Amino acid sequence: MNSRVLSVLKYIILLSIAAGLLFFAFRNVSLKAIVHEMLQANAWWLLLSTAFSFIALISRAYRWNLLIEPLGYRPGLRNTTYSVMVGYFANLAFPRLGEVTRCGSLSTAEDIPFNKLLGTVVVERIIDVLSLLVCLIIVAVIEFKRLGSFLNKNLAEPLVSKFKSISSTTGGILLLAGAVVLVVVLAVIFFRYSKRKSGSKWTALVGGFVNGLMSIKDLDKPWSFIFHSVFIWVLYYLSVYVCLFALPFTSNLGLAAALFLLVAGGLGMSAPVQGGIGAYHLLVSQGLLLYGVSLQDGLSFATLLHSLQLVTVIVTGSIAMLLLFLQRKRKAEALSTSAMAESSFTSV
Repeated sequence: MNSRVLSVLKYIILLSIAAGLLFFAFRNVSLKAIVHEMLQANAWWLLLSTAFSFIALISRAYRWNLLIEPLGYRPGLRNTTYSVMVGYFANLAFPRLGEVTRCGSLSTAEDIPFNKLLGTVVVERIIDVLSLLVCLIIVAVIEFKRLGSFLNKNLAEPLVSKFKSISSTTGGILLLAGAVVLVVVLAVIFFRYSKRKSGSKWTALVGGFVNGLMSIKDLDKPWSFIFHSVFIWVLYYLSVYVCLFALPFTSNLGLAAALFLLVAGGLGMSAPVQGGIGAYHLLVSQGLLLYGVSLQDGLSFATLLHSLQLVTVIVTGSIAMLLLFLQRKRKAEALSTSAMAESSFTSV
């Protein structure tokens, strides 16, 4: 199958999953009432939440530079920040596309090998997963009962119920068997495709990838890297916490609730759908139910916070993409002018 057709199919499938999750989350509430509640939000708290998110972008770009420096390159913070913004913007089109896009953007802007940058991004993703896990552990300690109820209701019970309903019928058993066969077939196709693509280009890609991964042990400023790894998540937490005050029905929730919602939202954003759409709304609104917030009010808050993040990503990503394009254009024009001048001097 043509790779472009396969990409389109994957995009449509993931978008359909996101739409299904959205429908499931909003099926029993009034959309008109939710929009009305969102319009009553305090704009100052929303602006403060956005400011924390924006600072986190810059901190993330600086941390990325710390990983790149051991590879022998020192990109400017401006270009790194632009690339991070473009990467988040690309994730709205296709999950995990942002990692590739931001590496490509910085590679072009700073003449750094793409494969080496890709390795550093994997390191970042590992750190982020560990950070989310730490937050989850903290929540598990301070909100043990609520977290247990949350996971049981939203993960364990639905999965067990669905599995029982499927496995109780002949058609369901055949469907499960077909799914297993499909996974095996796809794995075989992927393996053969990978072998066919092996060669010097892929060897160079893997080599640079490994170098990027190993860059963490050669950090010039390890304490600065640790500080920014913590600082990024503190800013994420603050962006959620201050947003609670934007709506009257969440303004009385405390610090623990904000951390719980950060974890729920982080899990939602990690779902393999565009921008965490649907999964984020579902998990955050269900989390707020445990704090006595109604489903409709919880969806209003989840939609407000997600929309705020979405707008921030779209605006900053669009601007960053334009600035990088203009920068590449000026660079190309300068090289062209220099080449013409050198040609004229040689002919004389």
